[in-house]
Amino acid sequence: MKFLIAGAGAIGAYIGARMAHAGLDVTLFARGSHLRAMQERGVQVKGADSDFVAKPKITGTLREVGPVDVVILGVKAHSLSQLAPQLGPVLGPETTVVSTQNGVPWWFFQGFGGEWEGISLERVDPGGVISAAIESRRVVASIVYISTEIITPGVIQHIEGNRISLGEPKGERSDRVRKISEALIASGLRAPITTRIRNEIWVKILGNVAFNPISALTGATLAGMARDPEVSTLVRNIMQEAELVAGKLGLELPVSIEQRIAGAAKVGEHKTSMLQDLEAGRPLELEAVVGAVVELGEHLRIPMPHTRAVYACTKLLAESRAIATSKPASDRSLENALSSRPT
Repeated sequence: MKFLIAGAGAIGAYIGARMAHAGLDVTLFARGSHLRAMQERGVQVKGADSDFVAKPKITGTLREVGPVDVVILGVKAHSLSQLAPQLGPVLGPETTVVSTQNGVPWWFFQGFGGEWEGISLERVDPGGVISAAIESRRVVASIVYISTEIITPGVIQHIEGNRISLGEPKGERSDRVRKISEALIASGLRAPITTRIRNEIWVKILGNVAFNPISALTGATLAGMARDPEVSTLVRNIMQEAELVAGKLGLELPVSIEQRIAGAAKVGEHKTSMLQDLEAGRPLELEAVVGAVVELGEHLRIPMPHTRAVYACTKLLAESRAIATSKPASDRSLENALSSRPT
């Protein structure tokens, strides 16, 4: 199989390096100094277990890649509307596209069934640009549980995690999802296949919708938020609102709110991806992670006072930071979207 990592930042370059190191046919698409460094020296991976250098094919132009079997989308959610229209040259008749983004994905209600079938969330897919570029039949969903960061261009620090859960949106165990899983496992990653991928996505949302924006506002780690009595109460209230949305959509959550908070506490003094992005001056995945849940609450007429308050404050913080650095909040290049994706 021929793979393309479209957006080979910290996560994408790590996955691509593992695949190339295992002898798989993989091309990494990147931009800027990170692209040039990988072209010159390969991808250098540093980790607790071992360090290695991989030399996959690297490109800054999708047209020169040609059609591939599998595209793994490595950019963050807020950059998909920029990347998706560029994917035409790499999409053959049977090309599969693996989504990896945090939050509510653009395809979530395609094939959902019932009254919510096919609805588009403006905060996730403005103007339907992503859906127009990537047909729903191509999508295989994934949830990434890997934390990495770019130390310097071309050098990836693997912090923790090696699991990528995979699933067909309709729940079947298809040949294509099995082959993708086998390729990732051959690369040294864990790649379980789930038949209830939407439910698992919402379990991750349950934590991210609360912990991510609060961490951006406070600078606190997961453990710090979980052990603070007042903040943990706010976390719980936001999770309860997100749980109500899930229930109205008919989603079943396999873990309780208390279990989700306890799990975050066990991670320890770990900064969320949103806090890391804020500190690095990168755009936040606010709309897909929080804004989309608020938008669904509006559709469902569910009051979400706690989520709305934290969302509004975090949005203002992000806009204020963007103004302070003279960068419009909408100025989201692919290069600054190629960043880490921890819990």
